[in-house]
Amino acid sequence: MFSSHDHTPTERPDDPAPGRAGRRALAALGVLTALALTVTGAPAATAAEQPTPPPPVSAPSGEHALVASDVDAWLDGLLPAALESASIAGGVVTVVHDGEILTTRGYGHSDTGTTGGEAVPVDPERTLFRPGSVSKLFTATAVMQLVESGDLDLDTDVAEYLDFDVPRRFDEPITLRYLLTHTAGFEERVGGLIGFGDQPVVLRDALATDPPEQVYEPGTVPAYSNYGNALAGYIVERVSGVPFEEYVERNVLEPTGMTSSTFAQPLPGDLSDRMSHGYPSSDAAPGQFEIVGTPPAGSLTASAPDMARFMLAQLGEPGAGSLLEPETLDLMHSPALDESTLGDLAAAPRMTLGFFDESRNGHRIIGHGGDTQFFHSHLQLYPEERTGIFISLNSSGDDGYATIPLREAVLQGFTDRYFPADDAGTGSADAAGTADTATTADAAVVDQDTAREHAAIAEGSYVSSRGVRSNFLAALDLLSTTQLTARADGRLLITPGPGATTPALYEEIAPWVWREVDGQRTIAMRVADDQVQAVVYEGAFTLLPGEPARAQGVALPVLGASALILLVAAVAWPVGAIRRRVRKQSLPQGTGRVTRILTKVAALSTVLALVGWATVVTVVMGLQDVSEASLRQLQVLQAIGALGVVPAVLQVVGAVRHRHGWRRVLGTALVVLALAAVAWYAVDLRLLAPSVSY
Repeated sequence: MFSSHDHTPTERPDDPAPGRAGRRALAALGVLTALALTVTGAPAATAAEQPTPPPPVSAPSGEHALVASDVDAWLDGLLPAALESASIAGGVVTVVHDGEILTTRGYGHSDTGTTGGEAVPVDPERTLFRPGSVSKLFTATAVMQLVESGDLDLDTDVAEYLDFDVPRRFDEPITLRYLLTHTAGFEERVGGLIGFGDQPVVLRDALATDPPEQVYEPGTVPAYSNYGNALAGYIVERVSGVPFEEYVERNVLEPTGMTSSTFAQPLPGDLSDRMSHGYPSSDAAPGQFEIVGTPPAGSLTASAPDMARFMLAQLGEPGAGSLLEPETLDLMHSPALDESTLGDLAAAPRMTLGFFDESRNGHRIIGHGGDTQFFHSHLQLYPEERTGIFISLNSSGDDGYATIPLREAVLQGFTDRYFPADDAGTGSADAAGTADTATTADAAVVDQDTAREHAAIAEGSYVSSRGVRSNFLAALDLLSTTQLTARADGRLLITPGPGATTPALYEEIAPWVWREVDGQRTIAMRVADDQVQAVVYEGAFTLLPGEPARAQGVALPVLGASALILLVAAVAWPVGAIRRRVRKQSLPQGTGRVTRILTKVAALSTVLALVGWATVVTVVMGLQDVSEASLRQLQVLQAIGALGVVPAVLQVVGAVRHRHGWRRVLGTALVVLALAAVAWYAVDLRLLAPSVSY
């Protein structure tokens, strides 16, 4: 599933994910627009020119008593208007504190009545929602139960538990520790992420058939992976001897009293009538029930009270249902990797065994977000304060970003209201393990000369580690770059900001550790030989230096100009032939008929291939399937265009040898350059890769 931590266009494949359906739809639109501009030769918009998301929803802050009456009043004053403004049909929020469910609130409608019938309001006690990648916390809990029992080991190679081989490029073992921290090294996989219908998913088939390639050394590059989490779920299935969904029902849902929750797809009959519809926006028709292709990573369906029970169990509250022993809970909630594998990246917030470190105001907060095409959710726990909050929304809203500021307003507003930073800025920073850098930053700002030097080294174009490297979707790197720009004062302007949709300014607070100005997000860099190797943010996402030739300011203009040249040439040739026939003229001497025809075919094939790839990428990013036959046909067109460089060069040679004039020589030379440029990018962007499994 998609993770709401990742807001780049490639996340709206996550959380498949990237990658947000409002966000997914916007990402798909961005793909179509940018690639269409490439074909026509128009310049692509920079990251700073993308549609501006709505401003954050205002939320009061200050110290308040964490009691039901205050929380209810605060939520009631915030959410109804925010939902209506963002065109979100409905949502739920539940809060737990001191061992009990403090409140559960429902807003808006689970059925808007847009397809006929009466509108049905959200029932906070009964209506079911899809938490998306929050499901991964249940998978991690199941793994930790088997670790606790001794049936699994976090640091044993998973080959010991599997009945099929996973792709390996490195000798380093793939372990459950790496799977639960998104550091096993897998590239992204989009195909089969979300579908529709009434057929249950066979987990082994989903994982063993066309798995993603391993592209990073395990333990070294955080790269959010639905596949990795689902693989951990399959190991639970293999070791326990029962289907994953059944194991979770028996060992996680039932012990905590989650009687209105299931990983089953489609829903059992006794739950299907309680399921909220999912909507693109509140004024649109509802979508179908989504079938998640890798169930452990995102197929949970649950009510808000059930999610509250899960939070209480994760907090280890007496009477909440025993999921794990206190020592195992502590292990699960602690940073799972250190400098031995992450190096300097360990200075930023790190993943626990399943949770993100979302600490704020000096208080340790662990959580996880999740998105399907229609549902958008987030869960946070405050272990030291014995508190938790869960929110889920059933619509993407009026644009692809609508739920992001709304969820942040609820989650960050909750922290600021009930757990503000104390004067010393300490809170639970030490317990967090990674929050201490951000909370003590004011006393640790790097001197300006060093900051300037480091900012200059960091300046450049970066791509997300959560991407595709082995097939045609590598082209998405052209559309989702992040630009780091050094400022004269030593600060870095990051466009778009890590985990954000708009530019953000960062200052260095420790060597190669940067904090958002007037914010609390923290990033860290791994540097070798004065070259930035990686920039990590939010624990499971990494920015990697992009290849200069793939920078938007280079690749898109080159491809756009090439496409325009070939399009003009393809149109000019028949026009020229008609003119010569009308004027009864013949071609100049030395214009070979065969080379001329082959060059025409190559130019036309290249233009058709570019249009075809633009269409295919848009369809795929819309989570729809494209047949292998269609992809192979595009590869044939692309190959014909690449091979056309040879006859095109022969045409230039003939034009020069027979003195056809500078216009004809220039025209044929431009065609050669255009064909060569597109051919080079076709190879570099894996458009001609043997594998088309996306």
